[in-house]
Amino acid sequence: MPAYALTRICVLGHIESMESVFEIIAEPNRRAILSLLVSSQQSVGEIDRQLRMPQPTVSKHLRVLREAGFVESTVDAQRRLYRLKPEPFQEVDAWLAQFRRFWSAHVDALEGHLDRMEQSIPRKRKTRRRR
Repeated sequence: MPAYALTRICVLGHIESMESVFEIIAEPNRRAILSLLVSSQQSVGEIDRQLRMPQPTVSKHLRVLREAGFVESTVDAQRRLYRLKPEPFQEVDAWLAQFRRFWSAHVDALEGHLDRMEQSIPRKRKTRRRR
């Protein structure tokens, strides 16, 4: 019985951490920042210019992302550069892996359906217009 109790605590802790991860990435501005950081590290100034957000707003969202472990920063002269940390995304990916079989089956079915539709649609002939 004690093993079950511990397993239950670990599972609940994992579920709670996934909920907080999804709460963090649910915010559109934070997702936009994460999308920018996918390609390269960026300073706060570069992020606010590209996203046209006020600097205090960018800083606030970067603080949330940093505290949650999604990004880390380094100091380069007068700038602080932010970059993604892969670990939280790997955890989300591992959690989502159990659901992929549902998605892949539906995506495969959709692909087959679209292929059949494309084959059944008669091609229109090009006709020349008379003037």
